Amino acid sequence: MTVLLEARAGEIVTLTLNRPDKLNALDAELIGALDSTFERLAGDPSVGIVILTGAGEKAFAAGADISAMSEMTVAQARAMSAKGHAIGARMESAHFPVIGAINGFALGGGCEIALACDFLYASDRAKFGQPEVKLGVIPGFGGTQRLARRVGLGMARELCYSGAVIDAQTALRIGLVNAVVAPADLIAKVTEVAKAIATVGPKAVAACKRVMLEGADLDLKDANALETTTFADLFETAEQREGMAAFLAKRPARFGTH
Repeated sequence: MTVLLEARAGEIVTLTLNRPDKLNALDAELIGALDSTFERLAGDPSVGIVILTGAGEKAFAAGADISAMSEMTVAQARAMSAKGHAIGARMESAHFPVIGAINGFALGGGCEIALACDFLYASDRAKFGQPEVKLGVIPGFGGTQRLARRVGLGMARELCYSGAVIDAQTALRIGLVNAVVAPADLIAKVTEVAKAIATVGPKAVAACKRVMLEGADLDLKDANALETTTFADLFETAEQREGMAAFLAKRPARFGTH
């Protein structure tokens, strides 16, 4: 199986890109499996958080499979790009956060899949880059857009124009990742964060994700209006009543399924 869905720990699901012998390169089979897996999880209200990582110690995903890409026609390249964009859109529109655990190379399409995660934690061995220009093409899974939104336009232009590969500490400095940890601690750290998110209001988390995503494409006035409407709408939920009652009673809140 090119995508492993590991046993759940409560509401936390771990997905592993599973082509370690090919550095988890994104061939058609893996891309299709990732798309269908996220489609299935997005339809499951019991899923609270997804951790996405790569098999082995060397790579999260070391880009697309160049041997397969080298003979593509324009139509085939367009279809491949569309599939990559569809995966990113599924990840961003899902009701649950997706946390990337980047354990090695995240290059090209691998970096772009990472960028579609809500946020990232990296091993100190991780490497990031959009080296497509070295192959005579550009990023095709959203890298020209999501990278700029993550690290700023100037830095994104430098990385995309040069095809440079950066280490984990540089990725931390420019805001690409939230933290860098030792390889042996990576999954434990991401799981700790996921468990913390699993204790809070699931509808509130989903609403935060949606408002932050949609608001990024609006002007400030309209984005703030979206926040106001969503904030108010949550006051008709059982989750809001339980959360505030628990706070006033000085007890842990008992929220339902994410």
